[in-house]
Amino acid sequence: MKLTLGISTCPNDTYIFDAAIHHKIDTENIEFELVMADVEELNKKAFQGDIDVTKLSYHAFAYVTDKFWLADAGSALGRKNGPLLIAKRPISPAEITNLRIGIPGKHTTANLLLGIAFPNAANKQELLFSDIENELLRDEIDLGLIIHENRFTYEARGLLKIMDLGDFWEQTTGLPIPLGGIVVNRRLGAETAQKVSRVIRRSLEFAFQNPKSSLPFVKQFAQEMDEDVMYKHIMLYVNEFSLSLGNTGREAVRELLRTAKEKGLISSIADNIFIE
Repeated sequence: MKLTLGISTCPNDTYIFDAAIHHKIDTENIEFELVMADVEELNKKAFQGDIDVTKLSYHAFAYVTDKFWLADAGSALGRKNGPLLIAKRPISPAEITNLRIGIPGKHTTANLLLGIAFPNAANKQELLFSDIENELLRDEIDLGLIIHENRFTYEARGLLKIMDLGDFWEQTTGLPIPLGGIVVNRRLGAETAQKVSRVIRRSLEFAFQNPKSSLPFVKQFAQEMDEDVMYKHIMLYVNEFSLSLGNTGREAVRELLRTAKEKGLISSIADNIFIE
């Protein structure tokens, strides 16, 4: 069975899926046809509904719960790893609403958290996540909402952390922050969806047991990334919740979607969102 698989070039995704893509494990006769793109581009592919399995932000998932189930394995979800608001100068929370904010995509979970924390912040500019620091340094924006490896690079460029939106979420809810997950198209049926979820978990278990095995694949798509940053990236975003959401992870996902709906940031959500 051949299935299209959308993942980003980020080290956490390539680390998790290396064993499944390269048949280092039992894939239960699944052959993945790889589609690699930025997470916001993957979000758009999910909206179109023409991809079988894909990484997407939990914000984007809110709009496609009727088309996709959420896999138990493969998520980027945890503590102390949320998006950061950064700037060139100190900025008070009271100023944020009126300033120009560079965001890494409309449907990123980072932007959803920004909307929850500052619902009146409307002056947003969508940018490729890796361009946000440069736009700040050029004074094209006043604040940048950063994700991924930029968490490890902004300070070296003289930029300041204004707010950690992950901390905001954790202090508000006591739950880990759901950033991105792996979803399976409902048209494939429950049996195939369950099989995909098992394969993802098996692939990550192999990566944990053989941490050097995925290195060539990870490096292939992180060529411009310092190796130390690459490993920090993996350690930050790949954890026990990536193996299995568990009850706490599921509660966090439900709470994020419930809060967003309560604040009018998203609309209806399907009842059964998880692969059972």
